[in-house]
Amino acid sequence: MFNPGAVVNCDFEGFLKFLRSKTRAFLKLDGHDYYVTHTDCFWRVQDCAELNEKGHFSDCSELVNTMAELVELPWKAGKSIHDLYSDLEVREAVEQLDTAA
Repeated sequence: MFNPGAVVNCDFEGFLKFLRSKTRAFLKLDGHDYYVTHTDCFWRVQDCAELNEKGHFSDCSELVNTMAELVELPWKAGKSIHDLYSDLEVREAVEQLDTAA
């Protein structure tokens, strides 16, 4: 499971570089957390407040093949990550290791 880590302070182009190298990030918009990830060959935005039947974050965007598609995809009130970027707080996704054994 991944959790929000340190804030990533960068402009939109820096965010693209970060996401390209890390393939996941948390976004906060209006006090609500979202998870951006590349899994199973698709990019997606997931709602951290909504869990699916497997207990994972629920998809709240379409699944797309490329990061370029994802950042331009309208998913929040008809706006894309690119449109909303100045209002987003970006955080690293840090893997939480299961230490219970």
